[in-house]
Amino acid sequence: MIAAYIAVNRYVFITQNLWLNVVYPVFTILFVFVGITIYKYVTEEREKKKIRGAFQYYLTASVITEILKDPSKLKLGGDKKDLSVLFSDIRGFTSISEKMTPEELVHLLNEYLTAMTDVVFKYDGLLDKYMGDAIMAVFGAPLDQPDHPMRACTTALVMMEELRKLQKKWAGEGKPVLNIGVGVNTGDMVVGNMGSQMRFDYTVMGDSVNLGSRLEGINKEYGTNIVISEYTHERVKDELRCRELDSVRVKGKALPVKIYELLGRKEDGETAYEWVRIFEEGLTHYKAKRWDEAIAGFKKVLAVKEDDHPSNLYIKRCGDLKENPPPGSWDGVYTMTKK
Repeated sequence: MIAAYIAVNRYVFITQNLWLNVVYPVFTILFVFVGITIYKYVTEEREKKKIRGAFQYYLTASVITEILKDPSKLKLGGDKKDLSVLFSDIRGFTSISEKMTPEELVHLLNEYLTAMTDVVFKYDGLLDKYMGDAIMAVFGAPLDQPDHPMRACTTALVMMEELRKLQKKWAGEGKPVLNIGVGVNTGDMVVGNMGSQMRFDYTVMGDSVNLGSRLEGINKEYGTNIVISEYTHERVKDELRCRELDSVRVKGKALPVKIYELLGRKEDGETAYEWVRIFEEGLTHYKAKRWDEAIAGFKKVLAVKEDDHPSNLYIKRCGDLKENPPPGSWDGVYTMTKK
C-alpha cells in the first residue's frame, strides 16, 4: 500500500503539478500494520499458551504441536467420534500396599505409572486420567487417527513388555512384583470438555467407554493380561494375533459381546501359537454342548501351555455344565456377575 501511494503521488506530481503529503499517510499505514501484527501475535500466542498449558500433561509434545498448527482440530464441548479407549489396572494393589510404607508405595507406583505413561505418549495417545493405580487413555482424539484401534492395541502390548522389564528389576531389588490387566474397546464415544463452568476436563463418555472398563476387569476372571472387544478385534485381526475367549454379558449390559485375548503380533510366527488353534477347537465344542470333546481339547492346550488359565476355567465350566445341563435355549453366552 505504501509503494502504491508513493507511485500515485509521483504520477500526480508529474502530470498535474500537485504535491500530496507523503509522510502522514505512509506512517499511518505503517503504524496500523505494525499495531495489527503485534495484536495478532499477542492474542494468538496467548491462545497457544492456553492450549499448551491445558494439554501438556495429557498429550505428547508432537501432538500438541499439531494442534497448535490447526486449533480447529480441537473442538470443545462434546462431539461424537469413533475412538478407542484403553484401561489398565494393577492386580491386587490393595494387598500389596498394605505391606509397604507410604513412601515405598509412592515410589513404586510412580515408577510404574511413568513407564506406562511413556508408552501411551509413544503412540500419541491421550492420557485421560489416573484413577489411583489405574490408567485411562484414549486414541483418536483430539487429533484424528484413522488407525486408533491399532495404536491402542500396540500400546497395550508394549505396556506388557515394559512391565516385564520392571518385574525383573523389582524382583532383583526385593520389591513386590506388580501385574496388570488391560482392556481395549473401540466404538462411538462423546469427546470434549465435560464438567461444570468452574472446572472441567477433556475426556470421553459413553457406553463404549464403560465396556472398555468392564473388559479390563474381565482379565481377573480369565487370568489374562489384555482383553479386547470384538469391535476392536475386527479392526486389528489382520495384523495382531488374538484368540477368542468367550461371549459374555458384562455387568450392566444386556447384549452379549465377543471378547478376545490379545497375544502379540502376527510376525511372531505360527508355530509358537499352535495351541491357539487347539483352544478355539475346544471352544467350538463347548458352544455346541459337546462337553467331553471340549474338555479333551482344553487338556491338549494344557499339555502345550500348562499355565493357561482360560483352559482350566473351561474344563471346570464344562464339568459343571455336564452335571447340570443348560436349557435348550442356551446360547453359550456367559453372564458376568462382577465388574
